[in-house]
Amino acid sequence: MSNPHQAFVLPEPLPLDSGQALSGVEIAYETYGELAADRSNAILVCHALTGDQYVASTHPVTGKPGWWERMVGPDKPIDTDRYHVICANVIGSCMGSTGPASIAPDGQPYGMRFPVITVRDMVRGLVALLDGLGIARLHAVVGGSMGGMQALSLAANWPDRAARVLAIATTARHSAQNIAFHEVGRQAIMADPNWQGGDYYGGNAAPDAGLSVARMAAHITYLSEEGLTEKFGRRLQARKDGTPGAKTFGFDADFQVESYLRYQGSGFVQRFDANSYLYITRAMDYFDIAEEHGGKLADAFAGTTARFCLVSFDSDWLYPTAESRHVVHALNAAGAPVSFVELSAPFGHDSFLLDVPALDRVVKGFLDG
Repeated sequence: MSNPHQAFVLPEPLPLDSGQALSGVEIAYETYGELAADRSNAILVCHALTGDQYVASTHPVTGKPGWWERMVGPDKPIDTDRYHVICANVIGSCMGSTGPASIAPDGQPYGMRFPVITVRDMVRGLVALLDGLGIARLHAVVGGSMGGMQALSLAANWPDRAARVLAIATTARHSAQNIAFHEVGRQAIMADPNWQGGDYYGGNAAPDAGLSVARMAAHITYLSEEGLTEKFGRRLQARKDGTPGAKTFGFDADFQVESYLRYQGSGFVQRFDANSYLYITRAMDYFDIAEEHGGKLADAFAGTTARFCLVSFDSDWLYPTAESRHVVHALNAAGAPVSFVELSAPFGHDSFLLDVPALDRVVKGFLDG
């Protein structure tokens, strides 16, 4: 069972890495399964860049199933008959938690007046939510991609808050290539005339064209060349009247892969805010756990009491296996118990969201063990 559309207002201003503080912060979250009397069975699931709190319940805007419904639920790897699962929308996002589209104290949307945030700031908000829920120590924190960054950040900065840390398809720092792809997306948004310096709320037009291009560019990085070739190859898109595809000698979506990316872009703008995309990608680019702890990653985990499990995928070139191995070596140096597995899957970075039975077994084994 889930308890949808819950929100928690932080009683104190939320201090940020920038030196600023946000007051009246609201965090939207969902819960699934019953909390044990001793509060020992809570699992925090952290979402990725464009994710939200609807991990295993119908998305209110798109009507689609939750983004990890195959993983979270009764008798599923994250078993809601055993565990109390919490998933919250991070600050800076746009599904109910305080972000650029939220109303500032002066009664107007923040827009670009919203302070630049970090992944650690997001986790600071999640920890404040856990405090509000009376959960001192999690059975586990789990996340993939940016969710994995949050899991590692929680372990590094709040070492007593989780007994287990499961980080999937992630990294301890953003690489130059990661930052470069994000910058292409941000520039696409800011070049859209409808962006208006971020002050487009309440108007007739939003920077949908720019946000769509940003999503298209990012989506390529979530897939593998093998997966794209198998799914689309150089196949031509059938025409609207059903006739076989043919080159138009123009700039319509001649190829199936072009049509697919346009579809991904147009669907994304229905459910996501362009300014939130700017802020969250910036937070990910700033992410560097070693830098936060004097430059040595092992030092970041020196105080941890948690058990760790890291999972990578052989076709993920966005956060390749070497990034997970880097974290594992640091955990070994810190003396932390850690298991690591590279799984084979053809789907690229998105493998953590898709049907990879081996991942189900790893998740279940680690959480229940």
